[in-house]
Amino acid sequence: MQLTIIAVGSLREKYWREAAREYERRLLPYTKVRIQEIPPERVSDENSPVQVLQALQKEAAKIRKALPGNQTLVVLDVAGRSMSSPELAAWLEQEATYGRGSVTMLIGGSYGLDSSLLAQADLRLSFSAFTFPHQLMRVILLEQIYRAIKIQRGEAYHK
Repeated sequence: MQLTIIAVGSLREKYWREAAREYERRLLPYTKVRIQEIPPERVSDENSPVQVLQALQKEAAKIRKALPGNQTLVVLDVAGRSMSSPELAAWLEQEATYGRGSVTMLIGGSYGLDSSLLAQADLRLSFSAFTFPHQLMRVILLEQIYRAIKIQRGEAYHK
């Protein structure tokens, strides 16, 4: 299965980059995860709702250009569906076997995602009711993908 992560923003700190690289390295024997970063739109210090909405719409346009064709789109959304690690493993396996064979997971920036992207999603996935920084969320997502693959294969890692 082809896995793509599209993330608004980059991993600025060295420790986030190292953590992400570690999980990408662990995933290599099983699958390659393609990661594409979308530069966030700047919003003035006022953070007016109109400016935020315009920024989200501009980011959404850039994201749509980056979306691979014929993929299952998973949007990380605090209000989305919660799954356990075994449930995520089963869902990914189901997608690999009976789905489109390509899953794109989308991580929004500091203002979230435009509502049109939420509506376009095949799955809105919540990792928690908490809000996480997008840099940490990328590492968590990579770890959960790795955990899901280990669960699918019955290999030691998941406890």
